[in-house]
Amino acid sequence: MKTVIATLNAKYIHASLALRYLKAYCQQDFELEMMEFTIRDTPINIVTDIINANPTVVGFSCYIWNIEETIILIDMLKKINPQLKIILGGPEVSYDVAYWMERLQGVDFIVVGEGEETLHHLLSEIEGEHKYDLVFGIAYRKGEEVVINPPNPRLDLNDIPSPYIGFDDIEELRNRVVYYETSRGCPFSCSFCLSSIEVGVRYFDIERAKKELKYLIDNGVKLIKFVDRTFNIRRDYAMEIFDFLIKNHGGAVFQFEITADIMRPEVLDYLAEHAPPGIFRFEIGVQSTNDATNILVERRQNFDKLSHTVMTIKNAENIDQHLDLIAGLPEEDYDSFRKTFNDVFAMRPEELQLGFLKMLRGTGMRINADKYGYKWMEHAPYEILGNDVLPFSDIVKIKRVEDVLEKYWNAHRLDRTVEFLVSTQFETPFDFFQQFGDYWELNGWQRIGHQLEDLFTRLYQFLEHIEIKDLPIAKGIMQLDYFLTQRNKPRRTWWTFEMEKSEQQRLMRLAANEPNLLGPKFTSYNMDERELHKRAVVELLPFDLQKYETSGEITEAETLLLVYYELGQLPSYFTANLADVQIAEN
Repeated sequence: MKTVIATLNAKYIHASLALRYLKAYCQQDFELEMMEFTIRDTPINIVTDIINANPTVVGFSCYIWNIEETIILIDMLKKINPQLKIILGGPEVSYDVAYWMERLQGVDFIVVGEGEETLHHLLSEIEGEHKYDLVFGIAYRKGEEVVINPPNPRLDLNDIPSPYIGFDDIEELRNRVVYYETSRGCPFSCSFCLSSIEVGVRYFDIERAKKELKYLIDNGVKLIKFVDRTFNIRRDYAMEIFDFLIKNHGGAVFQFEITADIMRPEVLDYLAEHAPPGIFRFEIGVQSTNDATNILVERRQNFDKLSHTVMTIKNAENIDQHLDLIAGLPEEDYDSFRKTFNDVFAMRPEELQLGFLKMLRGTGMRINADKYGYKWMEHAPYEILGNDVLPFSDIVKIKRVEDVLEKYWNAHRLDRTVEFLVSTQFETPFDFFQQFGDYWELNGWQRIGHQLEDLFTRLYQFLEHIEIKDLPIAKGIMQLDYFLTQRNKPRRTWWTFEMEKSEQQRLMRLAANEPNLLGPKFTSYNMDERELHKRAVVELLPFDLQKYETSGEITEAETLLLVYYELGQLPSYFTANLADVQIAEN
């Protein structure tokens, strides 16, 4: 009996951890082939690959991002081969099981919850005596009746073979996102999250985890994302893994989901002192800073402690942080969410993800939805369309914030510009993103593509339109940001470059002859005029850039900006007061 287990990943670079667990647990006793596709793959191509494998059984791992695409495949497979046994599993079908069996008549079985042992037992019964009533943790059809068996007892995690060691696709994983877990379960009970349904946290043996991580690192895997819901819940376990990775990272990057307000000071101190820059990334779910909202969703959070952790990590400058917000939680209206956004943005995380509440099957949030007047999409991803305090019109407004936030903050193309604008030109950061998002939509830009230059010209057009008080300063900072986004000397600019060629030549000659005007670092380059013309650009700014960057003070003073593009390096920039330049010239 040939079995294909398959899933549709959100992107090609993702690698399914679930399929690997299933294959590792079942492959010694069954002929099993693992197939990974993406939600963008053409259904006919996916079905062709599966049918060509000549399976008797096909199992799909289902999530909110792939369930609707998977349903299309099930229909096609059953029409091609009605005898094919179809099994579904995964978090999307583990709840409202009767609904899925009723809706999807082509599905023969659903594996509910943790799947390794359950799938193994189910395959043995499909191949053997068909005694499905003995298989805990499944739903199946008995004539016209749907039978849902009691759940399977939870496995000892160390009985599950490694999902990576011994597999023959390790070379393919080197350029993909590899998911890894050291534990299952979550200690918290947030009512919007599926993880709250499983009580307790179970851990894999730490020596096993180290062995598997070392195997992935030694085989060239570049990015490993830990899927533990709260990686730092056990301080000793987390510290040992952190220490192991610091000593054995091999240039790989590791991302963890942490709960910031329980991070112990000794862990923070250790990471600040020992973690090499860039190897760790932390994802922190803030969701809301509204205490009343957090109580309603059974979320325990001390925002003061969370902020202390985030700022301590930020000040150490060796770990990037990704903070999450959820718009649409109970009793969080537009004004309250504006405050939440500003509270979190004040910490200037490297990434701030603005998501919208999804009414996931099985969660307390969905069960109690009527209490708050929720309306949501009927099919996955079940995103809300409004509630009693946040109408659809406000959701649409916040989505405009999300759009420009991604383009202008999370993409890090205009960091200096955005910092200047939100600090000096708008009442709050949220107001900048909201007003710009509104203007973006008003101009229809959300329906067309954009190049890098477009991001600058559209922002400048918006700033001109609303007539900010320091437009020339903003333009100067935007010019600097643009120069620094380039890897090589730019051939064009987003603004009209007005400096005469003779003036450029004069300033380049002066920089070569009087390098001390631009500081000791520039002097150490010891460049001649010819080299500068080849690798540098000059522009005149209407304010003292150096003073602004050191003190935040804006002083009107015509300033020479020189940006130098060194081969294979990030560009460097240097400034000089034009008055000093003129004195040196005379």
